[in-house]
Amino acid sequence: MKTIGLIGGMSWESTASYYRLINEGVKENLGGLHSAKIVMVSVDFAEIESLQMRGEWSKAGQILSQAAVSLQSAGADFFLICTNTMHIVADQVAGAVHIPLLHIADATAEVLLKEGVSKVGLLGTAFTMEQSFYKGRLTDRFGLEVVVPSNEGRKVVHDVIYNELCLGVIEPASRTAYIREVEQLQEKGAQAVILGCTEISLLVAQADSSLPLIDTTSVHAQEAVRLALD
Repeated sequence: MKTIGLIGGMSWESTASYYRLINEGVKENLGGLHSAKIVMVSVDFAEIESLQMRGEWSKAGQILSQAAVSLQSAGADFFLICTNTMHIVADQVAGAVHIPLLHIADATAEVLLKEGVSKVGLLGTAFTMEQSFYKGRLTDRFGLEVVVPSNEGRKVVHDVIYNELCLGVIEPASRTAYIREVEQLQEKGAQAVILGCTEISLLVAQADSSLPLIDTTSVHAQEAVRLALD
């Protein structure tokens, strides 16, 4: 079994889901008392969030790069950045080490292609929905057409993530608002919707929508299990 490296803490609520899902996946595959070999560096999200809001992505990337170096030194065979948004610095972080990065957008795209999806909706932070590092990768590398909510919808989705989900707050009204955004993406032709922030699955589940919802936390964790046991 390979050792999985995790850069977590963004937020710790979703990182806890990664730890659980990866260990559940290993147990499901190997049975008995088996659990995953994991090394983790968990950063202080307040520091990262402050840099995000100031647009100081390179400095945030330096923090994650140092975390990646620590994972490599601790024996990780490959690593994950346990957040969608911070893949904005994925190339910078991957370039700091020799072990491979399992990119969350790549794992997500592979699932969409297997399910025959060609046009997909995307929910996430404003950074993820508006900038090209995520949408562009899905389109350029995998040929997927990506649609996002309106300006007002993007603000609602973004604010719920930072003001509620990252603080562990789950509000029924916010779930209703998110489902409304999913429905509007479906009206734009989306065949599925990416829950493109690792906290969104804390709020919205497949049972809440008839449209396929792609939980990036689960997809990323499952692919990590596959690689670790390959």
